[in-house]
Amino acid sequence: MKPETEIALASLLLDPDGPVVAAIGGGHGQAAALEAIQTYASKISALVTVADDGGSSGRLTSLGIPPPGDIRRCLLALTPEPNLWSELFAHRFEGGDIHEHSLGNLILAALTELFGDFPSAVATSEMMLGTLGTVIPVADQPVTLTANVDGRSIAGQAAIAESRGHISDLSIDPIDTAASRIALEAVAGADQIVIGPGSLYTSLISALMVQMLAPAVMGAAAQRVFVLNLVTQDGETLGMTGEDHLEALLIHAGIEGPGVVVAHEGDLDLPEGHQSITIDSETASRHGWRVVFADVADQRADWPAHDPMKLGRVLEDLAEPKA
Repeated sequence: MKPETEIALASLLLDPDGPVVAAIGGGHGQAAALEAIQTYASKISALVTVADDGGSSGRLTSLGIPPPGDIRRCLLALTPEPNLWSELFAHRFEGGDIHEHSLGNLILAALTELFGDFPSAVATSEMMLGTLGTVIPVADQPVTLTANVDGRSIAGQAAIAESRGHISDLSIDPIDTAASRIALEAVAGADQIVIGPGSLYTSLISALMVQMLAPAVMGAAAQRVFVLNLVTQDGETLGMTGEDHLEALLIHAGIEGPGVVVAHEGDLDLPEGHQSITIDSETASRHGWRVVFADVADQRADWPAHDPMKLGRVLEDLAEPKA
């Protein structure tokens, strides 16, 4: 548990009159969303997928912990100012037995062994970094994601992300993996739930597929917001429209309107072989979604990415004011 002084310090850097926000996803997209959310929220919870099996994260799940990579990325996104701990958590080794391991991932693994459980390791990391919110794995154990891609069964988040083709079925193993209690509490207590941006199947839907989480999202009183990706993703969403994204959320995770879709409108440099993701307001409205168009792109980024300040202003405008 964080000391009271640590909680008080963090609260000074958030808006006490802002909404309580839960962000669901994983990867770089969720990190951008968290940077946006901390510009207006009073309390932030990051609910993170446990399906990542690539790179350093995948190797460390052999220790019986959820994949730490996306957890570490969210911790860093919620760290208000760079410090020695954030530099250490972000450091990645090159060469030797720990080649491509992130030191932050190793610290999380070490803290788990010290304290005996992964949630305590994450809570201690939050204290070390001075984060402005709470990072919550959606489940207490890692899961293996399996997809049917054009008739082929592909196992593993990393392999699915690299497989081109239409995904017609998606499942997690163990299939009965339940959402953690604190994840469900974060959803129930939120004023606004932000899904995305991020890899549609391997980050967003994989997070929502653990038992009880999607029904909790649908049953919550919070405003639901889906932040649409800027461009299609090679291996997952090539050729998919915004409407296709909404359909995938419904079919695979049971998430539907009423809610708000945030879609980019404005200039965007498209990488070769990728398309901008467009959405038709009228079609979306038939599924209960209202579309808000805004310039939310970071024009300075080397690859299409959301600008946290732009996205934060849009999300703040959408948030219901506190009574």
